[in-house]
Amino acid sequence: MAEQPKRKTKTSSEVKNRYNKKVYDSITVRVPKDLAQAFKQKCNEQGIPQAQIVKKAINDFLNEQ
Repeated sequence: MAEQPKRKTKTSSEVKNRYNKKVYDSITVRVPKDLAQAFKQKCNEQGIPQAQIVKKAINDFLNEQ
């Protein structure tokens, strides 16, 4: 008798959303469209996630002396 392949299990979006809501918060920033476009383009060109830049800026600001 042939073995059945193992089923891959996926975490539901609901569970992921609940976790994200518990662990993370969001910060909304409004900037001029040209600035946003330039930011997104440079992040894409350098392969850097946009959130990484924002997180670094926040950490740098909080660690200023």
